[in-house]
Amino acid sequence: MTDSLLEKIKKFPENSGVYLMRDDKSKILYIGKASNLKRRVSSYFLKAHEERIENLLKEVKKIDYILTDNSLEALILESNLIKKYKPKYNIREKDDKSFLYVLITKEKFPRILLIRGKDINLYNGELFGPFVSAKSIRSGLKIIRKIFPYNLHCEKDINRGKPCFDYQIGLCPGTCIGAISEKEYKKNIINIKLFLKGEKNQIIKKLETEMNNLSKNMEFEKAAKIRNQIFAINHIKDIALIKDDDFIENINYKNNKKNRIEGFDISNISGLFAVGSMVVFYNNLPAKKEYRKFKIKNVVGIDDFKMLEEILKRRFSHQEWPLPDLILIDGGLGQINIARKVLKYFNLNIPIIGIAKGPKRKKNEFIGRVPSWTNEDILIKVRNEAHRFAIDYHRQLRNKLFIAK
Repeated sequence: MTDSLLEKIKKFPENSGVYLMRDDKSKILYIGKASNLKRRVSSYFLKAHEERIENLLKEVKKIDYILTDNSLEALILESNLIKKYKPKYNIREKDDKSFLYVLITKEKFPRILLIRGKDINLYNGELFGPFVSAKSIRSGLKIIRKIFPYNLHCEKDINRGKPCFDYQIGLCPGTCIGAISEKEYKKNIINIKLFLKGEKNQIIKKLETEMNNLSKNMEFEKAAKIRNQIFAINHIKDIALIKDDDFIENINYKNNKKNRIEGFDISNISGLFAVGSMVVFYNNLPAKKEYRKFKIKNVVGIDDFKMLEEILKRRFSHQEWPLPDLILIDGGLGQINIARKVLKYFNLNIPIIGIAKGPKRKKNEFIGRVPSWTNEDILIKVRNEAHRFAIDYHRQLRNKLFIAK
């Protein structure tokens, strides 16, 4: 590493973008993204790293960068450049089968799914990627979906007469109830494809033309909707899209993987103040900053199964949250079947364990196989913590009502 290169890095902009590390022959060794290029690239040379990163830095002789308007565009540009150049330090130890890809299915109303490289041959559709960071692309798709709504689950249930959960929270345009035509829906899909190709300016130009035509035809409501889409594209906020340790995290994926357990519980008295809880344990320790609580919104009366289904659907609608390696449910086979139903709805395959009280409610009965990286005592702690967190929230709501009276 030369002093002249370090001096150049000091002059890097503090903006989002993509950086390209090159060797003495200008061959690209590694491509990365950053919300702050100067801070991110400087961080490589401020402290010692594990052997693989040190080997990379020994080869680096030049670093270029490409500015982007926001971190989402940096994420997409990074993916497209990795696909084009295939830098050796972007590829994990074995191959690229663990990378994530965005799949747009070939259906009447195409769905947009995230799949691993190893599963590419199981689907029929158009692929975009690879994406290095699972958390980043899930966050990115959530932002895109708010601008151009699409469905994840509704192809088999078109015109079923009942809106899906995503429609109720504004993420699905209503293919499930015939609220959008095939032609209008595919406009969204075309724009999403352009976005994933890094063609933001082409999208804006196309939308502006459509907006102007609608205004001329006095279709002002439709024109206003497109105006809002243009505004949203131009004002994308960088929310949880880029982590500064993406590079280290992905190179050491096997050694540093954090096993995540999510535990769920329901608390209610006679159906009143019904709430749900989600607690998170990383490497068998509680991560309280990632706990989440849910006020039951769509279930009337006492129905723990439907309440559990509601909070699980709301939880897995958050594509920006990391997926768990294990789900723990306070309950027996009935609750587990509800969880399986929700996972199937979201096309997810995550192990589930239930803890039932036993026929005499005197011992814990485990339903499901306990992974080798945890144990029954830890899972009981997760169950108890989910129960405590749910009861605390239940009491908060109940006390607020009493105080209000």
